[in-house]
Amino acid sequence: MKKKWLDLAARHGTPLFLLDHDVIRGNYRTFKKHLPRVQCYYAVKANSNPEIVKTLFEEGASFDVASYNEFMQVYEYIRHFKEKDQEFFIWDKIIFSNTIKDRDTLRKIKRYRPLVTYDNLDEVLKIRDHCKSAGLVLRLKVPDVGSQVEMGSKFGCEPGDAMKLIRKAADAGLKVEGISFHVGSQCTHFDNYTSALAITSDIFHDARKKGFDLNLIDIGGGFPVPYDEQAPRFEKLAGLLNAEFDRLFPDDIEIIAEPGRFMVATAATLISEIIGKARRDGKVFYHINDGVYHTFSGVVYDHWIPNFRAVRRGRPEVCAVVGPTCDSFDKITLSAHLPANLKIGDLLITDNIGAYSTASSTRFNGFDGAVILHLDGDRPRA
Repeated sequence: MKKKWLDLAARHGTPLFLLDHDVIRGNYRTFKKHLPRVQCYYAVKANSNPEIVKTLFEEGASFDVASYNEFMQVYEYIRHFKEKDQEFFIWDKIIFSNTIKDRDTLRKIKRYRPLVTYDNLDEVLKIRDHCKSAGLVLRLKVPDVGSQVEMGSKFGCEPGDAMKLIRKAADAGLKVEGISFHVGSQCTHFDNYTSALAITSDIFHDARKKGFDLNLIDIGGGFPVPYDEQAPRFEKLAGLLNAEFDRLFPDDIEIIAEPGRFMVATAATLISEIIGKARRDGKVFYHINDGVYHTFSGVVYDHWIPNFRAVRRGRPEVCAVVGPTCDSFDKITLSAHLPANLKIGDLLITDNIGAYSTASSTRFNGFDGAVILHLDGDRPRA
């Protein structure tokens, strides 16, 4: 493996983002195997690289989009469909899960009868005025304790307001299809899921008793990625979810989910290069050619804890790894265990960096982002 990294870095330069599509396919198939009742909508925001969308489209995935541009990324692969087949695909396999959509987006997607989420009355009125063809999914605020990225402070209605919002949507002439929630990204407290499903079940059955024809449950994302040995196993969560589905909901309803991180996090490795070295206040600082404004943006936006391995061997000590920009904020970590004898030009390896990394990379200070190399079997392609 060491020789392969050196060869790829020599051939393509650094920083080099290696994206393995076999891993993406494996993650998708694992999800489907362990949650057979759940239709899998890939959350494009996790990594919107067109080749990822293509791979998952070919696997039969559905898609969670947050904007018109993300929608068009998926639309590229159904552009050649007959109009009737396009409409069915969009209705059955795409959800606009951003609870707040601008008016222009709603007008553009009106023709497709899209599935969209909402969590407040003003959104109901906006959808009524600009996209009355939509099917609505009400998003609830649920516990997200301990998740890497919480969601409840920005999204979701209070459960006590749910029936009022379902009724208001119906009064506006809109069709409410179901209920959704999100327990927070990288959820390691499975009680969040059981609590959310119990809350959802109470509202779902109450709405049906009152004559509302709900037929869909959206359990969002948050499925844990094995970043380290402490991360709980997805298979354990899947067993718990399957038991709760059977206990709480009838067999005739549709259950969907919006995994993003789970699909792509483990599919990418970054090779970066040490471009400078200094000892500051007794600690070795390695300056590399990538940073928090680029592939390591997840350190800021995703609360991600970065990892580094050195190609060169040596006695490890606590070192700092910082980015190439002139901003002192651009510190990736101050506690990397790395050999202190690394030299300028040596390579560092970062694993499990496929989610919320290149997706939020910038060109701050004029630095280009990492070269993305797609690995598909034995056929690397830039």
